Amino acid sequence: MHRTFSESFYVLSGELTIFEGQAWTPLGPGDFVHVPDGGVHGFRNDADVETAFLILFSPGIARERFFTELAEIRAGTRVLSTPEEWVEFYARHDQVNL
Repeated sequence: MHRTFSESFYVLSGELTIFEGQAWTPLGPGDFVHVPDGGVHGFRNDADVETAFLILFSPGIARERFFTELAEIRAGTRVLSTPEEWVEFYARHDQVNL
């Protein structure tokens, strides 16, 4: 969840699975979901096809660095090895893990 901005998802192609606080729901092309600030959520691609989607943050904020850092962590070029490093990473990007 985020304390300072809302997040909306619009699926262009493929399938995007969204968690909206209670359950994971698969979405397809043309589907839209709005998650208000404070709304518990997550997203993933469970399909065997590439998925394209738009994310809208409101108010508009720079989120590119969050996703770039996640890609670095996944690739192993950046390592967060302590719980404190993960807490700082999430706090810096207004990510609250419940």
